[in-house]
Amino acid sequence: MQIREPVAESPAPNSKSWLGELTGYHWIVFAVAAIAWMADCMDQQLFTLARKTAVTHLLGSAAPPETVTWWSTASTSIFLIGWAFGGLVFGIFGDRLGRVRTLTLTILLYSVFTGLSALSMSVYDFCAYRFLTGLGVGGVFGAAVALLAETMPARARPYSLGMMQALSAIGNCTAAGLFILFGLLELNGRLNGLKPLNSWRMMFLIGIAPAMLVILIQRRLAEPDSWQQARKAAAAGVGKKLGSYAELLGASEIRRHALLGMLLSFAGVVGLWGIGFFSYDLQQTILPPTFRTEARQLGMSGDEAAQYIKGQTIIWAGVTSLMMNIGAFFGMSAFSVVTQWLGRRITFAIFFVLAAISTGGFFLFMKTRSDILWMTPLMGFCQLALFGGYAIYLPELFPTRLRATGTSFCYNVGRFVAASGPIALAILTNDVFKGYTEPFRYAGLAMCTVFLLGLLVLPFLPETKGKPLPE
Repeated sequence: MQIREPVAESPAPNSKSWLGELTGYHWIVFAVAAIAWMADCMDQQLFTLARKTAVTHLLGSAAPPETVTWWSTASTSIFLIGWAFGGLVFGIFGDRLGRVRTLTLTILLYSVFTGLSALSMSVYDFCAYRFLTGLGVGGVFGAAVALLAETMPARARPYSLGMMQALSAIGNCTAAGLFILFGLLELNGRLNGLKPLNSWRMMFLIGIAPAMLVILIQRRLAEPDSWQQARKAAAAGVGKKLGSYAELLGASEIRRHALLGMLLSFAGVVGLWGIGFFSYDLQQTILPPTFRTEARQLGMSGDEAAQYIKGQTIIWAGVTSLMMNIGAFFGMSAFSVVTQWLGRRITFAIFFVLAAISTGGFFLFMKTRSDILWMTPLMGFCQLALFGGYAIYLPELFPTRLRATGTSFCYNVGRFVAASGPIALAILTNDVFKGYTEPFRYAGLAMCTVFLLGLLVLPFLPETKGKPLPE
């Protein structure tokens, strides 16, 4: 049974708050879109947290650190390529098949292959599963954003889109909580009797569950009226084609929005996936000497010390993720408020500058556990705020017939180039800054220049604050 979108109900025109404009159906759509994206982000975060542990296990404990770094970054790049392909393909599906159907299909895809990642026997099939998972992950954002943007009242739209993106931090925090839990179990030897299962395999298996729940919810939603009207017009030959890259890249104004929007998104994507999410790897590089010292002070040696170090490393990677996503929640929420005061472009400019400063500072100065507790949430606030902006701004650039296609194009096609970000980080670490003490720090600092690209693009994009969605 589908719940139909109400068309007759309308709030009092003098309602003081945008919340007063929302009906029960609006809240259902928001809940579905938010849960879908939360589950998607949880799966993403499970991977970023577990990839180094998984790669180390699959390569064997004798693998040199350079090889582990290479395969960790390569698996991330392959995941981003799958994400980009999925965004391009399912962006078209979102406009042609509908927002709800596409959302259901992509959730099924990423949940199944997240679970299959737990069965990996080598780094090769692990990377293959990550590519296939990326296909589904890439399709969710465009469909969810288009569904929410076209359903919500105009005044509520930027707030609800910003909050949907902010709530993705809950999915990330859930992944971090699971990682901390498995670190504690590892630390106390509770996983020893579960072999061949181990912490990273169990995490990927758990990644299936929330997505399955979302699939059931999708069946209760109707497609937005604006999309249905566009589909009928196209079918009758009186409207333009839905979900077409020829259309997206044909008309000069739409093409300009698509290409510049892609560059705007590219800066944030590289900043997060090429730098920010490697803060977990930096922590796992910097803190183990501290853990070894603690193990000696506790009188541990041999397997007992190794188990202590491994457990502490997992726990503090989870804490790093948790701190980053607490900051992210407030950053994305802040963007949706600030952009209503200052406009989209000025708000983006502020957060691009803050992201560069906070990320560079983290990679250069993070040294202790206490640093993680304040530097990581600050970086998360500044970096992830940009993604709240993408959720609000990108659907405002494209007409209904191309909204999912255009949003997915901007948000995802840059990942083809962004996939080189982790590899560039590995090259900077292993080659360019090889002679430096802790070269990973300087590699991350050098990568922060990508945020400047976002600043350069902004003057050429339109200001959409207070304007209706293009039809």
